[in-house]
Amino acid sequence: MASGRPQIADVIDPGDALGEVLFGLIMALTFTVGSRLIFTEGGLDVRELIVATIGCNVAWGIIDAVLFVLGVVFYKSRRGRVFRQVRAAQNERDAIAALRKEFPIDGEPLVSAAADEEALYQAMLGLARRGSPANTRLSRDDFLAAFIVFLLVSATSLPAVIPFFMISSADLALRTSNFLLIALLFLTGCAWAHFSDAKPLNAGITMTCLGLALVGIAIALGG
Repeated sequence: MASGRPQIADVIDPGDALGEVLFGLIMALTFTVGSRLIFTEGGLDVRELIVATIGCNVAWGIIDAVLFVLGVVFYKSRRGRVFRQVRAAQNERDAIAALRKEFPIDGEPLVSAAADEEALYQAMLGLARRGSPANTRLSRDDFLAAFIVFLLVSATSLPAVIPFFMISSADLALRTSNFLLIALLFLTGCAWAHFSDAKPLNAGITMTCLGLALVGIAIALGG
């Protein structure tokens, strides 16, 4: 029997969720890989590394959650503006032009005849004229999605620090931490393939290489 509880995919787009996971992993890897580079010179301050990794991911989790809420507000406000433009249009051509600009078909994975496109926008125009603007206030799901964003970015710091609580050797713990984070990059790519037209292995390898490349750039620029 299906559960009535909403799934994460019902609250936040899977691509956005996986993007937040990728961002969190890159942030954590920037600290652990960067620490690895200086480990042989000055030794590794495990406590400082743990605090910095968790603190940075939690901070960016909060920032990303706030930015997510602002994005939702912008999206809803823009759709309300388009609705008013359609209702205030002087003629049908201007109204359909506003709909085409907001809901373009060009570039979508859909090939359609001009007559079908015209019929689609005519139907949308009819709905817009008969309907009323949706509530632009933030909903419970919007705040829930923002909280999920915070959790995803923050939680990705845990695989980076857990080995230090379980392994007494700082060197081995750091190696294990990096291995776990890189493995999670691969799994994130595999999960991405599940929601797109891609092969899991190729997506996993691509995500791993991309993540490591971005980590390298962050470290090289002093991030």
